[in-house]
Amino acid sequence: MTETTAQKYWEDFYRERDRVWTGKPNVLLVREASDLTPGSALDLGCGEGGDAIWLAERGWRVRAVDVSAIALARAAERAAGAGVGERITWERHDLAHSFPAGSFDLVTSHFLHSPVAADDERDKILRHAAKAVAPGGVLLIVAHAGWPTWMTEPPFLEFPTIPGTLAALDLSPEQWRVETGEVVDREWPGPEGQKGRREDTVLRIRRLR
Repeated sequence: MTETTAQKYWEDFYRERDRVWTGKPNVLLVREASDLTPGSALDLGCGEGGDAIWLAERGWRVRAVDVSAIALARAAERAAGAGVGERITWERHDLAHSFPAGSFDLVTSHFLHSPVAADDERDKILRHAAKAVAPGGVLLIVAHAGWPTWMTEPPFLEFPTIPGTLAALDLSPEQWRVETGEVVDREWPGPEGQKGRREDTVLRIRRLR
């Protein structure tokens, strides 16, 4: 299979360091999913597996997806070490070209930002994500809303907004209910210990039928 631009970019990204992320679950996943009844979950852009492992430890059966084979291998090793390897299925997908089959009680997407994505790529992926939510299930979308305050000259990037994401999803109000739609401001220290803050958007949407 010919390697896509996204695959090359993210393989190089993970190859630069032996470990990129902390291994802890995203705090907004913990906040939004702790009260959900465990079932089947789809983790889009799972990276090194922190979220998938946290879900599996709480009884979820997880399909965890990423474009990077390096990240998936690290995640699988960590899951085995945590004793939850059998509860997680790891799949490599460039979500712009292929999407996991099936329906899920929880579909979660955290920080689906890519400097090599096409203009409408994220919107298309999230529409696929919504279609993968089972009746009664939840679509959880967490995104950055801006750069950290310690960045004096941030690169140009238009971050998604809650109204923009909802417009792109175009969900029927008869079939979906927004349970959380919030901009969260939290501490975000810099790589050299700089004090700073960053805003994220949180969308938790329930499929009613």
